[in-house]
Amino acid sequence: MSSIGGKQREVTGDFIKKVGLFEAEVIAINPTVEEFKNQLDIELAEDSKATEYLGERDGNITLRVDVWMRNVKMAFPDEERFKVSFFLENKERQNKDETKYQYINSVGMCSWADDVNNLAEWFSKDREVRVAYSGEEELYNFMRTWLSKLDYRHAETTLSIDWKKLMKGNVKDLRDQINGEWCGNIGALATVVTKERDGEIKEYQGIYNKAFLPPYSLKQFRLVDYSNVTIIENLSKKLSKKMKAHEKFVMNVVGEYGCKDFYTFTDLKEYNPEENMAASDAVISEEDASY
Repeated sequence: MSSIGGKQREVTGDFIKKVGLFEAEVIAINPTVEEFKNQLDIELAEDSKATEYLGERDGNITLRVDVWMRNVKMAFPDEERFKVSFFLENKERQNKDETKYQYINSVGMCSWADDVNNLAEWFSKDREVRVAYSGEEELYNFMRTWLSKLDYRHAETTLSIDWKKLMKGNVKDLRDQINGEWCGNIGALATVVTKERDGEIKEYQGIYNKAFLPPYSLKQFRLVDYSNVTIIENLSKKLSKKMKAHEKFVMNVVGEYGCKDFYTFTDLKEYNPEENMAASDAVISEEDASY
């Protein structure tokens, strides 16, 4: 069971793209055709696959969770909207050599271990624990930041979405949190995704989906240039438990398994292709919307 305390053309990637950090408000999750039209003011083409959220991969059910958000700093609410996607698969998550499982506890935190009995006490004490499914870590990282008014240290707090319902495409428990008592705004990183399609290199608007920020942390990026190599090197020597929220975010983005798309640690701005030195090299993501 779950537990949680005028017309515009379809978005195709040929609009003005943005990169950088911004404060966002969640406005829709997995909208229907009617909601695209009435809530997002987007008229989908008849052959659009935008609302085909369920799928299949290697015999496993998959679900794409599309979270639509708007830049709250814009004068007009509909002026800047973005979509971040999370890709779930009905498969327990293991490391590459299959020696460890990823576990998730009842407040959406994840940890790796070769056996449930070897999990750290801080992770499992007084919390229900189970093996996590593919994609849950990213989704719950987002939810923990978005539902920021929950006290995750309190023993009675729970953050758990019914997996079986999700794998049937039922995202009601997520949608119910929009404008709910636990939600707040989030800090997000807009990126430009480069892919090769039909022999051509194409660029698309993206949002980094592995980490998010509390809005108050955004001001830190105006004080420190986190694109500076020396600053990153010094930060990498710092223990994770001593890092602040924005420092952990930076290390997540720049790390080995971090952001593979073009980004900048500045306030949101219009994308300049000339700044993207790797634009000529296609980056093909397995987490494609057509998946």
